[in-house]
Amino acid sequence: MACRISELVIDAADPDRLAVFWSEVLGYVELGREDDGSIEIGPPDAGFGSPQPTLVLSPSSAPRTGKLRLHIDVNPTDRDQDAELERLFALGARHADVGQTGTENWHVLADPEGNEFCLLHRRLQPLTTGQSVPTGHTST
Repeated sequence: MACRISELVIDAADPDRLAVFWSEVLGYVELGREDDGSIEIGPPDAGFGSPQPTLVLSPSSAPRTGKLRLHIDVNPTDRDQDAELERLFALGARHADVGQTGTENWHVLADPEGNEFCLLHRRLQPLTTGQSVPTGHTST
């Protein structure tokens, strides 16, 4: 293996707001703040370099144009997809239309700043510190 994703950087008009949202979604905690206003969040008791990548919410005033070319997929770990969908709505997510047909078994959502992400159907076991990560990606 040559590389591993260690962190994802998301430009944000309000990094604090997105840090709270994504921390709640993923069960992450704040790991640190930079002088430029960036906030890094990640798994508790693990952080940077763990099997799960951290997220860096970086302040930006640049307007977003068009659909994102990269998005995050999430899977429920301790409940079914319908219950997780309701939890995500309560946290501030909303439906997003990116041209889906309505027959998909995943939901396209947007975070509080409009960044699209998908809630997939398949329930995954939560990771624990030091646990290996299964390979492959599936939307089912």
